[in-house]
Amino acid sequence: MFSVELPYPPSINHYWRRVGYRTLISREGRRFRERVVAILAAKRLVPMTGPLKVEIDLYPPDSRRRDIDNVQKALLDALQHGGVYEDDSQIIDLHARKGEPKPAGMVRVTIRPIEDSSDDD
Repeated sequence: MFSVELPYPPSINHYWRRVGYRTLISREGRRFRERVVAILAAKRLVPMTGPLKVEIDLYPPDSRRRDIDNVQKALLDALQHGGVYEDDSQIIDLHARKGEPKPAGMVRVTIRPIEDSSDDD
């Protein structure tokens, strides 16, 4: 099991930018990713392998209306980029909950390997 507290991610609406015909990660998205990678680098992780269950507790920075699905892409990509797991396609069970706002916002992420139960048949 792995658990970490991270900064609140940018919404998907602020994560991508169109530049001509190209779609790029925005400056805000790159800053978020860099912060996450720095936090994770201090933990000296070995990437998790196999299927994973991810639980996300979101604590937005204020009381504005927010869709919890708009922050997952930036968060899951940053975790992959930071070496928590090899590829976010490993995530086969994903749960997100939104809590009360906290100053500056934050997320708590817990990741568990899912044991292969195919041998139980």
